[in-house]
Amino acid sequence: MQLTGHKIALLKGGPGSERAVSLETAKGVALALDELGAGVIEVDVTGPDFVIPAGILAAFNVIHGTYGEDGGLQRELEARGVPYTGAGSAGSALAFDKEKSKAAFVAAGVPTTDYQVLELAGATAADVKIPLPIVMKPLREGSSVGVHIIKDEPGIAAAIEDLGKFGGTALVEPFISGKELTVGILGDQVLPIVHIQPRTGFYDISNKYPWMTGQGGSDYFCPADLSPEKTAEVQAAAMAAHKALGVEVYSRVDVLLDQDGTPYVLEVNTIPGMTSTSLLPKAALAAGITYPALCARILELSLAVKR
Repeated sequence: MQLTGHKIALLKGGPGSERAVSLETAKGVALALDELGAGVIEVDVTGPDFVIPAGILAAFNVIHGTYGEDGGLQRELEARGVPYTGAGSAGSALAFDKEKSKAAFVAAGVPTTDYQVLELAGATAADVKIPLPIVMKPLREGSSVGVHIIKDEPGIAAAIEDLGKFGGTALVEPFISGKELTVGILGDQVLPIVHIQPRTGFYDISNKYPWMTGQGGSDYFCPADLSPEKTAEVQAAAMAAHKALGVEVYSRVDVLLDQDGTPYVLEVNTIPGMTSTSLLPKAALAAGITYPALCARILELSLAVKR
């Protein structure tokens, strides 16, 4: 896509817990768009009162989590008639809500784990119906914020107390031991699978973004070391999840492959990270798509969507 002479508003930051990740993503995208010849105007968004410069080709949204990824920003841009990148308001809202997206996966036959939505007020370990070990997480957060892996009953009470900071309900799923995989979707193209291997623990925010915490880290293998048949099965599950939520343009789908080789879709990320350690750029590069070309393709696909 030819961007020389065009202005792009780069929407970054956001009011949520993933603000620092968004600001880091924005650095890379700004450099890429500049390399492509675009005039980049960075807009730090903290709520709906942001100002979009006149005469832009599109708004490039890199706001992860609250407001930027949950449909709120998308609804505002649609109301203003501003073209923007990524999924629309409906798909964004559905993907960001773990309860609703799980229900959509089940309805569409997408392989996913059993789950329970737990009302946290007054809840005890007896109210958790999924057998241990389990994973408990907020319904509307990203980057593994607020995720608890619980292997014994005493850990449930502490998780319930902590999860109350994120809302009145939480998602409970069985803990599955196996390979952590992620699959990028770019238009109708399924990108090579990335196998994520945290150096310690699970793929939490310190292992995703060690530059934020000064600790942790992960090793990545792309393409993942899977048979052609298993690769095709995992990629098909990822594309099915993407379509089940009505997501346009692009996404990154997180999948667990258990020790028996069964894939389970966890969630669909509609504004995946684009930092130097992020997974979508790694997968794109394995498919021969450079970082600037990835940004250009996201813009091109987004401008073709009728909002």
